[in-house]
Amino acid sequence: MTLDPQIEYILGLVAKSPYPEFHTVSPEEARGIFEDTAPALSIRPEDVFRTEDRWIEGVEGDIPIRIYTPREPIAGEALPILVFYHGGGFVIGSLDSYDSLCRALANRAECIVVSVDYRLAPEHKFPAAVDDALEAYQWVADHAHELDGDVTRMAIAGDSAGGNVTAVTAIGIRDEGDVAPLLQVLIYPVLDGTPERPSHHKFAEGRLLTRGNILWFYAHYMNDPEDAKDPRFSPILAEDLSGLAPALVIVAGHDPLRDEGLAYAERLKSAGVKVELSNYEGMVHGFLSFADAVDQGKAGIEQVAGALHKAFSAS
Repeated sequence: MTLDPQIEYILGLVAKSPYPEFHTVSPEEARGIFEDTAPALSIRPEDVFRTEDRWIEGVEGDIPIRIYTPREPIAGEALPILVFYHGGGFVIGSLDSYDSLCRALANRAECIVVSVDYRLAPEHKFPAAVDDALEAYQWVADHAHELDGDVTRMAIAGDSAGGNVTAVTAIGIRDEGDVAPLLQVLIYPVLDGTPERPSHHKFAEGRLLTRGNILWFYAHYMNDPEDAKDPRFSPILAEDLSGLAPALVIVAGHDPLRDEGLAYAERLKSAGVKVELSNYEGMVHGFLSFADAVDQGKAGIEQVAGALHKAFSAS
């Protein structure tokens, strides 16, 4: 499948950017570049009824979260809750750089969104991100009532590295016996810490997420190469995927991460997990964030919101 013309236009703009690739600078510089450039590519922020920033207690320190409430709850009403984990290769990304996407999901899925700012590498290496993610989910479940949320109607979602965190959290929730989410949404997720599948090489350059950046991200996240064999980094290596929440898996046809997303969806299906898989063939990594300029980005957001709405309504 050829690249969508709207994506080709985006890639042309990026190619003219004066900013260097992340892997050529320090993590601190890369974070600054991402925060500077994200607003230009992201969808316009929508109004929601209320946002609130909090710090919640974690075992290794406080974890920042941002809570989005789409509308004023009716007296006695409890809204469903989505716990969201941002992308950024475990090294970059923040509550602010994913603010617009969280607002859109809150409004379209008619749910509270709790965005989690898990610890980043290299200051906090594997498994800091996934440890924070599970702790944040457990906190939200324990405090759902004070958020005007319904603990019986929860879901988890994330994109890229956040998709990895989502998949690992789903396994952790099952193993810990926590309140089960009704849906896990994996958006062009990282699922294999060994980036050697065919799509990693086929789309190594020129598709926004480059192989150089992927290797740089993983090197900062891992303590040593053996971490890639740990299912908490590579959930596709988990021995048992049965009993997990139903999954919506979204991949992009021109994404280095495509093949591991497709393979993980098949593994989930083989384990008896209900899976909806969508391959947006003309798209590249990150396309949901480009929804204002890319029609398939709009479609992706609507698909995620629709799947959440369906899961919440069926409960």
